[in-house]
Amino acid sequence: MRILRVQVSRFLPYRHDMADSASSNQTYGTETLDALTLGKRIRHARTRQRLTLAQLADQVGSTASQLSHIENGRREPRLTLLSAIAAALDVPTADLLDAGPPPDRRAELEIALERAQRGPLFAQLGLSTVRPSRTLPLPVLEQLVGLHTELEQRAARAVATPEEARRANTELRDWMRGHDNYLPEIEELGEEAVRKAGYTSGALTHSTVSNLAGSMGFEIIHVPDLPHSTRTVTDLENGRIYLPPASIPGGHGLRSLALQAMAHRVLGHTRPTSYADFLRQRLEINYFAATCLIPRSAALEHLEPRKRAKEIAIEDFRDAFGVTHDAAAQRFTNLATAHLGIPVHFLRVAEDGTLEKGYANDGVGLPSDVTGAVEGQYVCRHWAARAAFARRTRTTEFHQYTDTPHGTFWCSTQTGSTESGEFSITVGVPFEEAKWFRGRETRRREASTCPDESCCRRPEEALIARWRDASWPSAAAHAQVLAPLPAGRFPGVDDAEVYAFLEANAPTTPSLENDTPLQR
Repeated sequence: MRILRVQVSRFLPYRHDMADSASSNQTYGTETLDALTLGKRIRHARTRQRLTLAQLADQVGSTASQLSHIENGRREPRLTLLSAIAAALDVPTADLLDAGPPPDRRAELEIALERAQRGPLFAQLGLSTVRPSRTLPLPVLEQLVGLHTELEQRAARAVATPEEARRANTELRDWMRGHDNYLPEIEELGEEAVRKAGYTSGALTHSTVSNLAGSMGFEIIHVPDLPHSTRTVTDLENGRIYLPPASIPGGHGLRSLALQAMAHRVLGHTRPTSYADFLRQRLEINYFAATCLIPRSAALEHLEPRKRAKEIAIEDFRDAFGVTHDAAAQRFTNLATAHLGIPVHFLRVAEDGTLEKGYANDGVGLPSDVTGAVEGQYVCRHWAARAAFARRTRTTEFHQYTDTPHGTFWCSTQTGSTESGEFSITVGVPFEEAKWFRGRETRRREASTCPDESCCRRPEEALIARWRDASWPSAAAHAQVLAPLPAGRFPGVDDAEVYAFLEANAPTTPSLENDTPLQR
Protein backbone atom coordinates (compact mmCIF):
# COMPACT_ATOMS: atom_id res chain seq x y z
CA MET A 1 0.00 0.00 0.00
CA ARG A 2 1.25 3.45 -0.79
CA ILE A 3 2.07 5.76 2.10
CA LEU A 4 -0.73 8.26 2.58
CA ARG A 5 0.87 11.65 3.05
CA VAL A 6 -0.93 14.97 3.04
CA GLN A 7 -0.36 18.47 4.31
CA VAL A 8 -1.71 19.25 7.76
CA SER A 9 -3.07 22.60 6.58
CA ARG A 10 -5.81 20.72 4.73
CA PHE A 11 -7.46 19.83 8.03
CA LEU A 12 -7.22 22.41 10.78
CA PRO A 13 -6.21 26.08 10.54
CA TYR A 14 -3.26 27.56 12.36
CA ARG A 15 -4.03 29.28 15.60
CA HIS A 16 -4.44 32.81 14.23
CA ASP A 17 -7.22 31.52 11.97
CA MET A 18 -9.14 29.71 14.70
CA ALA A 19 -10.66 32.72 16.42
CA ASP A 20 -12.29 33.85 13.18
CA SER A 21 -13.49 30.35 12.31
CA ALA A 22 -14.91 29.80 15.77
CA SER A 23 -16.94 33.00 15.81
CA SER A 24 -20.67 32.58 16.19
CA ASN A 25 -21.30 35.81 14.31
CA GLN A 26 -23.04 35.62 10.95
CA THR A 27 -21.11 36.31 7.76
CA TYR A 28 -22.41 38.27 4.77
CA GLY A 29 -20.06 38.19 1.80
CA THR A 30 -16.57 38.80 3.16
CA GLU A 31 -17.65 40.84 6.20
CA THR A 32 -17.89 39.25 9.65
CA LEU A 33 -20.94 40.70 11.37
CA ASP A 34 -21.13 41.40 15.11
CA ALA A 35 -24.81 40.89 16.03
CA LEU A 36 -24.77 43.34 18.94
CA THR A 37 -23.11 46.12 16.94
CA LEU A 38 -25.50 45.53 14.03
CA GLY A 39 -28.46 45.78 16.41
CA LYS A 40 -27.23 49.03 17.90
CA ARG A 41 -26.71 50.50 14.42
CA ILE A 42 -30.28 49.58 13.48
CA ARG A 43 -31.65 51.09 16.72
CA HIS A 44 -29.57 54.24 16.21
CA ALA A 45 -30.89 54.68 12.66
CA ARG A 46 -34.49 53.92 13.73
CA THR A 47 -34.54 56.46 16.57
CA ARG A 48 -32.98 59.04 14.26
CA GLN A 49 -35.94 58.50 11.90
CA ARG A 50 -38.32 58.79 14.91
CA LEU A 51 -39.85 55.38 14.20
CA THR A 52 -41.19 52.97 16.79
CA LEU A 53 -40.46 49.24 16.54
CA ALA A 54 -44.07 48.66 15.49
CA GLN A 55 -43.88 51.27 12.72
CA LEU A 56 -40.63 49.82 11.35
CA ALA A 57 -42.06 46.31 11.56
CA ASP A 58 -45.06 47.34 9.44
CA GLN A 59 -42.77 48.77 6.77
CA VAL A 60 -40.50 45.71 6.50
CA GLY A 61 -43.12 42.98 6.94
CA SER A 62 -41.85 41.77 10.31
CA THR A 63 -42.95 42.00 13.96
CA ALA A 64 -41.94 44.38 16.72
CA SER A 65 -40.77 41.49 18.91
CA GLN A 66 -38.52 40.12 16.17
CA LEU A 67 -36.99 43.54 15.54
CA SER A 68 -36.47 43.98 19.29
CA HIS A 69 -34.49 40.71 19.37
CA ILE A 70 -32.42 41.93 16.41
CA GLU A 71 -31.70 45.31 18.01
CA ASN A 72 -30.64 43.59 21.23
CA GLY A 73 -28.24 41.33 19.35
CA ARG A 74 -30.16 38.16 20.22
CA ARG A 75 -31.17 37.31 16.68
CA GLU A 76 -29.44 37.81 13.35
CA PRO A 77 -31.61 39.01 10.45
CA ARG A 78 -31.62 37.31 7.08
CA LEU A 79 -30.07 39.36 4.32
CA THR A 80 -33.48 40.06 2.75
CA LEU A 81 -34.85 41.47 6.02
CA LEU A 82 -31.66 43.45 6.61
CA SER A 83 -31.97 45.02 3.15
CA ALA A 84 -35.61 45.94 3.85
CA ILE A 85 -34.64 47.52 7.19
CA ALA A 86 -31.88 49.54 5.53
CA ALA A 87 -34.29 50.80 2.86
CA ALA A 88 -36.95 51.77 5.42
CA LEU A 89 -34.38 53.66 7.50
CA ASP A 90 -32.87 55.31 4.42
CA VAL A 91 -29.33 54.06 5.12
CA PRO A 92 -27.06 51.95 2.91
CA THR A 93 -26.93 48.29 3.95
CA ALA A 94 -23.13 48.59 3.99
CA ASP A 95 -23.39 51.23 6.74
CA LEU A 96 -25.27 48.81 8.98
CA LEU A 97 -22.66 46.12 8.29
CA ASP A 98 -19.73 48.46 8.91
CA ALA A 99 -17.08 46.62 10.98
CA GLY A 100 -16.05 49.88 12.63
CA PRO A 101 -16.90 51.10 16.15
CA PRO A 102 -20.55 51.39 17.32
CA PRO A 103 -22.41 54.53 16.24
CA ASP A 104 -21.93 56.43 19.52
CA ARG A 105 -20.48 56.12 23.04
CA ARG A 106 -23.76 55.01 24.58
CA ALA A 107 -24.15 52.20 22.04
CA GLU A 108 -20.57 51.12 22.77
CA LEU A 109 -21.30 50.92 26.51
CA GLU A 110 -24.60 49.09 25.98
CA ILE A 111 -22.83 46.48 23.87
CA ALA A 112 -20.11 46.06 26.50
CA LEU A 113 -22.69 45.58 29.27
CA GLU A 114 -24.72 43.09 27.21
CA ARG A 115 -21.61 41.01 26.51
CA ALA A 116 -20.46 41.06 30.12
CA GLN A 117 -23.86 39.88 31.35
CA ARG A 118 -23.88 36.99 28.86
CA GLY A 119 -20.48 35.69 29.98
CA PRO A 120 -19.70 32.84 32.40
CA LEU A 121 -18.21 35.17 35.04
CA PHE A 122 -21.49 37.07 35.46
CA ALA A 123 -23.52 33.83 35.43
CA GLN A 124 -21.57 32.60 38.45
CA LEU A 125 -22.66 35.64 40.49
CA GLY A 126 -26.34 34.67 40.41
CA LEU A 127 -27.40 38.32 39.95
CA SER A 128 -30.24 39.76 37.89
CA THR A 129 -29.28 41.35 34.60
CA VAL A 130 -29.57 45.09 34.05
CA ARG A 131 -31.24 46.01 30.78
CA PRO A 132 -29.33 48.90 29.19
CA SER A 133 -32.46 50.83 28.19
CA ARG A 134 -32.42 54.44 27.01
CA THR A 135 -33.62 55.53 30.48
CA LEU A 136 -30.50 54.19 32.19
CA PRO A 137 -28.30 57.25 32.95
CA LEU A 138 -25.00 57.34 31.06
CA PRO A 139 -22.86 57.68 34.26
CA VAL A 140 -24.51 54.55 35.70
CA LEU A 141 -23.82 52.70 32.44
CA GLU A 142 -20.19 53.84 32.56
CA GLN A 143 -19.83 52.58 36.14
CA LEU A 144 -21.42 49.17 35.44
CA VAL A 145 -19.16 48.56 32.45
CA GLY A 146 -16.12 49.66 34.45
CA LEU A 147 -16.94 47.19 37.25
CA HIS A 148 -17.45 44.32 34.81
CA THR A 149 -14.19 45.16 33.07
CA GLU A 150 -12.29 45.07 36.36
CA LEU A 151 -13.88 41.73 37.35
CA GLU A 152 -12.90 40.18 34.03
CA GLN A 153 -9.34 41.50 34.25
CA ARG A 154 -8.93 40.06 37.75
CA ALA A 155 -10.34 36.70 36.66
CA ALA A 156 -8.06 36.68 33.63
CA ARG A 157 -5.01 37.35 35.82
CA ALA A 158 -5.99 34.43 38.03
CA VAL A 159 -5.65 31.97 35.13
CA ALA A 160 -2.63 33.59 33.48
CA THR A 161 -0.14 30.81 34.39
CA PRO A 162 -1.30 28.24 31.81
CA GLU A 163 -2.62 30.99 29.54
CA GLU A 164 -1.09 29.89 26.24
CA ALA A 165 -2.16 26.25 26.49
CA ARG A 166 -5.66 27.10 27.70
CA ARG A 167 -6.21 29.72 25.02
CA ALA A 168 -4.97 27.46 22.25
CA ASN A 169 -7.09 24.56 23.47
CA THR A 170 -10.18 26.76 23.73
CA GLU A 171 -9.71 28.09 20.21
CA LEU A 172 -9.26 24.57 18.89
CA ARG A 173 -12.40 23.32 20.66
CA ASP A 174 -14.42 26.27 19.34
CA TRP A 175 -13.18 25.60 15.82
CA MET A 176 -14.19 21.95 16.05
CA ARG A 177 -17.62 22.91 17.39
CA GLY A 178 -18.08 25.14 14.36
CA HIS A 179 -17.43 22.06 12.20
CA ASP A 180 -19.66 19.73 14.28
CA ASN A 181 -16.54 17.88 15.48
CA TYR A 182 -16.24 16.34 12.01
CA LEU A 183 -13.16 16.30 9.73
CA PRO A 184 -14.18 14.66 6.43
CA GLU A 185 -10.71 14.52 4.88
CA ILE A 186 -9.24 12.61 7.82
CA GLU A 187 -12.32 10.37 7.70
CA GLU A 188 -11.43 9.45 4.12
CA LEU A 189 -7.78 8.81 4.96
CA GLY A 190 -8.57 6.58 7.92
CA GLU A 191 -11.10 4.50 6.00
CA GLU A 192 -8.77 4.11 3.03
CA ALA A 193 -5.85 3.11 5.23
CA VAL A 194 -7.59 0.32 7.15
CA ARG A 195 -9.44 -1.04 4.12
CA LYS A 196 -6.17 -1.45 2.25
CA ALA A 197 -4.64 -3.08 5.32
CA GLY A 198 -7.34 -5.77 5.25
CA TYR A 199 -10.17 -4.44 7.43
CA THR A 200 -13.65 -5.70 6.51
CA SER A 201 -16.02 -5.23 9.44
CA GLY A 202 -16.37 -5.30 13.21
CA ALA A 203 -13.45 -4.60 15.54
CA LEU A 204 -10.09 -3.64 14.04
CA THR A 205 -7.63 -6.43 14.87
CA HIS A 206 -4.07 -6.02 16.12
CA SER A 207 -2.83 -7.89 13.05
CA THR A 208 -4.53 -5.36 10.75
CA VAL A 209 -2.83 -2.56 12.68
CA SER A 210 0.51 -4.36 12.24
CA ASN A 211 -0.19 -4.71 8.50
CA LEU A 212 -0.84 -0.99 8.28
CA ALA A 213 2.41 -0.23 10.13
CA GLY A 214 4.33 -2.62 7.86
CA SER A 215 2.97 -0.92 4.75
CA MET A 216 4.56 2.29 6.01
CA GLY A 217 7.87 0.63 6.77
CA PHE A 218 7.40 0.36 10.53
CA GLU A 219 7.67 -2.48 13.02
CA ILE A 220 5.68 -2.29 16.28
CA ILE A 221 7.74 -3.16 19.37
CA HIS A 222 6.41 -3.34 22.94
CA VAL A 223 8.85 -2.28 25.65
CA PRO A 224 8.57 -2.00 29.47
CA ASP A 225 10.81 1.05 29.80
CA LEU A 226 9.08 3.65 27.61
CA PRO A 227 10.13 7.18 28.68
CA HIS A 228 7.81 8.56 31.36
CA SER A 229 7.01 11.71 29.39
CA THR A 230 5.78 9.80 26.30
CA ARG A 231 2.93 7.57 25.21
CA THR A 232 4.84 6.22 22.19
CA VAL A 233 8.25 6.80 20.59
CA THR A 234 8.91 6.41 16.88
CA ASP A 235 12.42 5.62 15.63
CA LEU A 236 12.32 7.10 12.12
CA GLU A 237 15.83 5.94 11.31
CA ASN A 238 15.22 2.27 12.02
CA GLY A 239 11.50 2.08 11.28
CA ARG A 240 10.30 1.21 14.79
CA ILE A 241 7.27 2.27 16.80
CA TYR A 242 7.78 1.63 20.51
CA LEU A 243 4.64 1.02 22.58
CA PRO A 244 4.06 0.10 26.23
CA PRO A 245 3.41 -3.60 26.97
CA ALA A 246 -0.21 -2.97 27.98
CA SER A 247 -3.03 -0.51 27.36
CA ILE A 248 -3.28 2.66 29.43
CA PRO A 249 -6.04 2.05 32.04
CA GLY A 250 -9.09 4.15 31.29
CA GLY A 251 -7.35 5.69 28.31
CA HIS A 252 -5.74 4.62 25.07
CA GLY A 253 -5.56 0.99 23.95
CA LEU A 254 -2.51 -0.42 22.19
CA ARG A 255 -4.20 -0.28 18.77
CA SER A 256 -5.04 3.39 19.29
CA LEU A 257 -1.50 4.24 20.41
CA ALA A 258 0.02 2.57 17.36
CA LEU A 259 -2.41 4.32 15.01
CA GLN A 260 -1.69 7.69 16.60
CA ALA A 261 2.04 7.16 16.08
CA MET A 262 1.47 6.27 12.42
CA ALA A 263 -0.89 9.23 11.94
CA HIS A 264 1.98 11.71 12.11
CA ARG A 265 3.39 10.09 8.96
CA VAL A 266 0.01 9.75 7.24
CA LEU A 267 -0.92 13.37 7.89
CA GLY A 268 2.47 14.77 6.91
CA HIS A 269 3.16 16.43 10.26
CA THR A 270 6.33 18.39 10.87
CA ARG A 271 7.80 19.31 14.25
CA PRO A 272 5.29 21.60 16.05
CA THR A 273 6.38 25.23 16.21
CA SER A 274 4.01 26.30 19.01
CA TYR A 275 1.80 24.86 21.68
CA ALA A 276 -1.22 25.53 19.47
CA ASP A 277 0.45 23.57 16.67
CA PHE A 278 1.18 20.71 19.08
CA LEU A 279 -2.44 20.58 20.27
CA ARG A 280 -3.73 20.63 16.71
CA GLN A 281 -1.49 17.73 15.76
CA ARG A 282 -2.57 15.77 18.83
CA LEU A 283 -6.23 16.28 17.94
CA GLU A 284 -5.59 15.13 14.38
CA ILE A 285 -3.76 11.94 15.33
CA ASN A 286 -6.48 11.08 17.85
CA TYR A 287 -9.09 11.69 15.15
CA PHE A 288 -7.21 9.53 12.63
CA ALA A 289 -6.91 6.69 15.15
CA ALA A 290 -10.66 6.92 15.82
CA THR A 291 -11.50 6.71 12.11
CA CYS A 292 -9.38 3.56 11.86
CA LEU A 293 -10.77 1.87 14.97
CA ILE A 294 -14.36 2.77 13.99
CA PRO A 295 -14.39 3.44 10.23
CA ARG A 296 -17.15 5.79 9.13
CA SER A 297 -18.91 3.37 6.77
CA ALA A 298 -19.02 0.58 9.37
CA ALA A 299 -20.08 3.01 12.08
CA LEU A 300 -23.00 4.29 10.02
CA GLU A 301 -24.03 0.73 9.16
CA HIS A 302 -24.36 0.24 12.90
CA LEU A 303 -25.91 3.59 13.86
CA GLU A 304 -28.38 4.39 11.07
CA PRO A 305 -30.67 1.36 11.52
CA ARG A 306 -30.56 1.86 15.28
CA LYS A 307 -31.65 5.44 14.85
CA ARG A 308 -34.59 4.28 12.72
CA ALA A 309 -35.45 1.77 15.45
CA LYS A 310 -34.90 4.44 18.13
CA GLU A 311 -32.37 2.18 19.86
CA ILE A 312 -29.05 4.06 19.76
CA ALA A 313 -26.86 3.08 22.71
CA ILE A 314 -23.22 4.03 23.23
CA GLU A 315 -22.56 0.74 25.02
CA ASP A 316 -23.68 -1.19 21.91
CA PHE A 317 -21.53 1.05 19.71
CA ARG A 318 -18.60 0.39 22.04
CA ASP A 319 -19.03 -3.38 22.01
CA ALA A 320 -19.51 -3.58 18.23
CA PHE A 321 -16.01 -2.20 17.64
CA GLY A 322 -14.15 -3.42 20.71
CA VAL A 323 -13.09 -0.01 22.01
CA THR A 324 -13.35 1.79 25.35
CA HIS A 325 -16.55 3.60 26.30
CA ASP A 326 -14.58 6.86 26.13
CA ALA A 327 -13.45 6.15 22.55
CA ALA A 328 -16.95 5.12 21.45
CA ALA A 329 -18.56 8.20 22.97
CA GLN A 330 -16.07 10.59 21.38
CA ARG A 331 -16.37 8.84 18.02
CA PHE A 332 -20.14 9.16 18.22
CA THR A 333 -19.76 12.96 18.50
CA ASN A 334 -17.84 12.95 15.20
CA LEU A 335 -20.75 11.38 13.35
CA ALA A 336 -23.86 12.33 15.32
CA THR A 337 -24.46 15.76 13.81
CA ALA A 338 -22.77 15.39 10.42
CA HIS A 339 -24.51 12.11 9.48
CA LEU A 340 -27.39 11.55 11.90
CA GLY A 341 -28.53 15.15 12.31
CA ILE A 342 -28.31 14.95 16.12
CA PRO A 343 -26.72 17.80 18.13
CA VAL A 344 -24.76 16.36 21.01
CA HIS A 345 -22.47 16.99 23.97
CA PHE A 346 -19.70 14.88 25.51
CA LEU A 347 -18.16 15.04 28.98
CA ARG A 348 -15.37 13.22 30.75
CA VAL A 349 -15.59 14.10 34.44
CA ALA A 350 -13.28 13.10 37.29
CA GLU A 351 -14.71 11.80 40.56
CA ASP A 352 -14.10 15.17 42.22
CA GLY A 353 -16.47 16.74 39.69
CA THR A 354 -13.89 18.49 37.50
CA LEU A 355 -14.35 18.43 33.73
CA GLU A 356 -11.38 16.73 32.04
CA LYS A 357 -12.67 16.89 28.46
CA GLY A 358 -15.78 18.45 26.98
CA TYR A 359 -17.47 19.09 23.64
CA ALA A 360 -20.91 20.49 22.84
CA ASN A 361 -22.79 21.78 19.82
CA ASP A 362 -26.26 21.36 21.36
CA GLY A 363 -26.27 24.47 23.56
CA VAL A 364 -25.93 22.62 26.87
CA GLY A 365 -23.73 25.34 28.34
CA LEU A 366 -20.56 23.67 29.56
CA PRO A 367 -19.00 25.27 32.65
CA SER A 368 -16.17 27.58 31.62
CA ASP A 369 -13.92 30.31 32.96
CA VAL A 370 -13.66 33.83 31.59
CA THR A 371 -11.25 32.69 28.87
CA GLY A 372 -13.73 30.09 27.60
CA ALA A 373 -11.68 27.14 28.86
CA VAL A 374 -13.73 24.21 30.22
CA GLU A 375 -10.94 21.95 31.48
CA GLY A 376 -10.76 21.89 35.28
CA GLN A 377 -14.18 23.52 35.76
CA TYR A 378 -16.65 21.91 38.17
CA VAL A 379 -19.68 20.18 36.68
CA CYS A 380 -22.98 20.65 38.51
CA ARG A 381 -23.67 17.96 41.12
CA HIS A 382 -27.14 17.46 39.64
CA TRP A 383 -25.88 16.59 36.13
CA ALA A 384 -25.85 12.91 35.16
CA ALA A 385 -22.05 13.05 34.80
CA ARG A 386 -21.79 13.36 38.60
CA ALA A 387 -25.03 11.75 39.73
CA ALA A 388 -23.87 8.47 38.15
CA PHE A 389 -21.10 8.12 40.75
CA ALA A 390 -23.70 7.64 43.47
CA ARG A 391 -25.36 4.52 42.04
CA ARG A 392 -24.28 1.12 43.33
CA THR A 393 -24.82 -0.99 40.17
CA ARG A 394 -22.73 0.31 37.28
CA THR A 395 -22.78 -2.49 34.72
CA THR A 396 -25.08 -0.59 32.35
CA GLU A 397 -25.43 3.03 31.33
CA PHE A 398 -27.07 5.56 33.66
CA HIS A 399 -29.82 7.70 32.11
CA GLN A 400 -31.20 11.03 33.31
CA TYR A 401 -33.07 14.14 32.17
CA THR A 402 -31.72 17.42 33.53
CA ASP A 403 -33.49 20.79 33.45
CA THR A 404 -30.91 23.56 33.03
CA PRO A 405 -30.97 27.31 32.27
CA HIS A 406 -30.24 26.31 28.64
CA GLY A 407 -33.08 23.79 28.34
CA THR A 408 -33.72 20.17 29.21
CA PHE A 409 -31.17 17.54 28.21
CA TRP A 410 -31.16 13.74 28.25
CA CYS A 411 -27.86 12.07 29.13
CA SER A 412 -26.37 8.59 29.12
CA THR A 413 -23.43 8.10 31.48
CA GLN A 414 -21.01 5.24 32.16
CA THR A 415 -18.38 5.24 34.89
CA GLY A 416 -14.91 3.73 34.97
CA SER A 417 -11.72 3.91 37.00
CA THR A 418 -8.00 4.38 36.60
CA GLU A 419 -5.10 4.31 39.04
CA SER A 420 -5.75 7.99 39.73
CA GLY A 421 -9.45 7.51 40.55
CA GLU A 422 -12.91 7.17 39.03
CA PHE A 423 -14.26 9.03 36.04
CA SER A 424 -17.52 9.24 34.10
CA ILE A 425 -18.20 9.41 30.36
CA THR A 426 -21.39 11.18 29.27
CA VAL A 427 -23.12 11.62 25.93
CA GLY A 428 -26.12 13.94 26.03
CA VAL A 429 -28.64 15.51 23.66
CA PRO A 430 -31.47 18.06 23.88
CA PHE A 431 -34.82 16.73 25.15
CA GLU A 432 -36.36 16.50 21.68
CA GLU A 433 -33.50 14.31 20.43
CA ALA A 434 -33.80 11.73 23.26
CA LYS A 435 -36.36 9.81 21.18
CA TRP A 436 -33.54 8.17 19.19
CA PHE A 437 -31.85 6.58 22.21
CA ARG A 438 -32.36 3.57 24.41
CA GLY A 439 -32.99 4.76 27.94
CA ARG A 440 -35.22 7.67 26.93
CA GLU A 441 -38.01 6.21 29.06
CA THR A 442 -36.12 6.89 32.30
CA ARG A 443 -38.12 8.62 35.03
CA ARG A 444 -35.03 10.13 36.64
CA ARG A 445 -35.09 13.91 36.32
CA GLU A 446 -33.01 16.57 38.07
CA ALA A 447 -32.88 20.37 37.98
CA SER A 448 -29.74 22.51 37.76
CA THR A 449 -29.36 26.28 37.92
CA CYS A 450 -25.56 26.29 37.60
CA PRO A 451 -23.43 28.34 37.09
CA ASP A 452 -25.43 30.12 39.82
CA GLU A 453 -23.40 29.04 42.87
CA SER A 454 -26.54 28.69 44.98
CA CYS A 455 -27.37 25.58 42.92
CA CYS A 456 -24.85 23.15 44.38
CA ARG A 457 -21.63 24.90 45.35
CA ARG A 458 -22.74 27.34 48.02
CA PRO A 459 -23.31 25.69 51.44
CA GLU A 460 -26.54 26.14 53.32
CA GLU A 461 -26.60 29.33 55.40
CA ALA A 462 -26.82 27.34 58.63
CA LEU A 463 -23.70 25.38 57.74
CA ILE A 464 -21.85 28.55 56.76
CA ALA A 465 -22.66 30.10 60.13
CA ARG A 466 -21.66 26.91 61.94
CA TRP A 467 -18.34 26.18 60.23
CA ARG A 468 -17.01 29.29 58.46
CA ASP A 469 -14.88 30.36 61.41
CA ALA A 470 -14.50 26.91 62.97
CA SER A 471 -12.69 25.09 60.16
CA TRP A 472 -9.37 25.19 58.33
CA PRO A 473 -9.15 22.58 55.54
CA SER A 474 -5.86 21.93 53.77
CA ALA A 475 -6.40 21.79 50.02
CA ALA A 476 -5.01 18.98 47.90
CA ALA A 477 -2.47 20.57 45.55
CA HIS A 478 -2.70 19.62 41.89
CA ALA A 479 0.99 19.54 41.10
CA GLN A 480 0.46 19.37 37.34
CA VAL A 481 -1.05 22.86 37.41
CA LEU A 482 2.17 24.46 38.63
CA ALA A 483 4.80 22.07 37.26
CA PRO A 484 6.51 23.37 34.11
CA LEU A 485 6.51 21.18 31.03
CA PRO A 486 9.90 19.61 30.26
CA ALA A 487 11.69 21.81 27.73
CA GLY A 488 12.35 19.90 24.51
CA ARG A 489 11.66 19.75 20.80
CA PHE A 490 8.11 18.58 21.57
CA PRO A 491 5.98 20.09 24.38
CA GLY A 492 5.99 17.93 27.48
CA VAL A 493 8.72 15.56 26.28
CA ASP A 494 12.03 15.08 28.09
CA ASP A 495 14.57 14.94 25.24
CA ALA A 496 17.38 13.50 27.37
CA GLU A 497 15.23 10.57 28.47
CA VAL A 498 13.89 9.90 24.96
CA TYR A 499 17.27 10.01 23.22
CA ALA A 500 18.84 7.72 25.82
CA PHE A 501 15.96 5.29 25.32
CA LEU A 502 16.36 5.30 21.53
CA GLU A 503 20.09 4.76 21.77
CA ALA A 504 19.63 1.83 24.16
CA ASN A 505 16.99 0.16 21.98
CA ALA A 506 18.41 0.83 18.51
CA PRO A 507 19.54 -2.16 16.42
CA THR A 508 23.23 -3.06 16.60
CA THR A 509 25.36 -0.72 14.52
CA PRO A 510 26.46 -2.40 11.24
CA SER A 511 30.09 -3.51 10.93
CA LEU A 512 32.66 -1.46 9.02
CA GLU A 513 32.53 -3.94 6.14
CA ASN A 514 29.03 -2.74 5.34
CA ASP A 515 29.26 -0.42 2.30
CA THR A 516 26.15 1.54 3.33
CA PRO A 517 26.74 3.69 6.40
CA LEU A 518 23.84 4.66 8.66
CA GLN A 519 22.19 7.93 7.72
CA ARG A 520 21.93 9.96 10.88
